[in-house]
Amino acid sequence: MRIASIDILRALTMVLMIWVNDFWTLTKVPKWLQHASATEDYLGFSDVIFPLFLFIVGLSIPYAIQHRLSKNESVTVIGKHILIRSLSLLFIGYFMVNYETHHETLGLGKYLWCFLMALAVVLVWMNWKKSPVPKKWHVVFQLVGLLIFVYLVIVYKGGSTGEDWMKPQWWGILGLIGWAYLANASAYLFTKGNLYAMLILWLLFNVLSVLSTSTDLLHFDGVLSNISPLYSGTIPAFTSAGVVATLLFQRFGKSDFKPSVVILLILGVICLVYGLGTRPIWGISKIQGTPSWLAICSGIGFLSFVLLYYISDILKITKWADFIKPAGTATLTCYMIPYFVYPLRNLSYIRLPEALNSGIVGLLISMLFALLVVSFTGWLERKGYKLKL
Repeated sequence: MRIASIDILRALTMVLMIWVNDFWTLTKVPKWLQHASATEDYLGFSDVIFPLFLFIVGLSIPYAIQHRLSKNESVTVIGKHILIRSLSLLFIGYFMVNYETHHETLGLGKYLWCFLMALAVVLVWMNWKKSPVPKKWHVVFQLVGLLIFVYLVIVYKGGSTGEDWMKPQWWGILGLIGWAYLANASAYLFTKGNLYAMLILWLLFNVLSVLSTSTDLLHFDGVLSNISPLYSGTIPAFTSAGVVATLLFQRFGKSDFKPSVVILLILGVICLVYGLGTRPIWGISKIQGTPSWLAICSGIGFLSFVLLYYISDILKITKWADFIKPAGTATLTCYMIPYFVYPLRNLSYIRLPEALNSGIVGLLISMLFALLVVSFTGWLERKGYKLKL
């Protein structure tokens, strides 16, 4: 059974992600809204959004796999789906992170390269079967998308001199989601959704986060560095926390809502206390992936889930979220739209007046942009166009 609060929490997080990702176009953004710098012991509002999305990925995993099992899909088929979905996220993330380091003017130029990358993603991962496009064109479009990816690899010019080749780097947002999803969905499937096994996995990732931050034991060079999102612990731990939250809810929330609420609230408070209490040791840093940042954001995840579940699924107050619903049901489509908008913005040199790009007015305009992206996503979804991994 799908619960409304997960989709609403995902939609809210996606809207906020588009909003904070637009801050680079603004000036005079309040510090508390921005990302903290790499060396700063600080938690900005923007530093909470991505961990919350990873938490939501974990919330969804049990429901998604249980749904597939209810349709009598075999473990092998589900495992294949998990692997393909994870590799797809890693593949897209690989291109996105290299867009960030693409030289602005050499070759195709950074922005045209990004536009073609976004187009290729749409061509390959559009759910053509449910679109109004005739079946004969489905494979053709996907092959064209793949050819565009090959072309983008060939013409890529990275770094300050344009001599750098494409490389995983930190894998990008979608790539990190891919690693977290692969680890947790595979573990859930392998353990048959055992609550205690997933609890142990969550604790293990938290321990790895401590070791990665406090010691050099998990600092590797070469090929192993490419899978650092897994063994450094922090990123997959957010998703493990989400899986644990759903399993606890399913275990203790079937007959009475109160036990599950109390347990999740306690976990949320424990995480917050642990994170704040260890701040003098590790500091709060998203970029460094410190255990304190992990704990605080995990606590926010637990508490946010409880709050929205109470509002949406117990009180049945959901109308307020109808407008942003597409961001929760067509999330990848929503996420990709700015990758078309920003290149066109930079290539055309179209800019709003400075007064509309600064301070409170700028923030409101950026929020309006995020809501327009969601609205356009909903329009595309109604027309039958939706990306699916």
